[in-house]
Amino acid sequence: MAALRIVLTILFILVSVVLAAIVLMQEGKSAGLGVISGAADTYWGKNKGRSIEGKLEKITKILAVAFMLFAIVLNMNVF
Repeated sequence: MAALRIVLTILFILVSVVLAAIVLMQEGKSAGLGVISGAADTYWGKNKGRSIEGKLEKITKILAVAFMLFAIVLNMNVF
């Protein structure tokens, strides 16, 4: 059981580091005055799911869920 806890801890640290890096790679959400003029409705705004920014958001959500699950499992002290 101690080996499983070590593996989970290593995975938790890895997920934490990757999550921090992915969050730092994302662009800011403040659109400034572009929202007023409607400039946010560009091609990249409509097809965001297929862009790099959309993929970064999906990866962030997955890693955030994994982070929370690892934190809960490691805090249960079952191992």
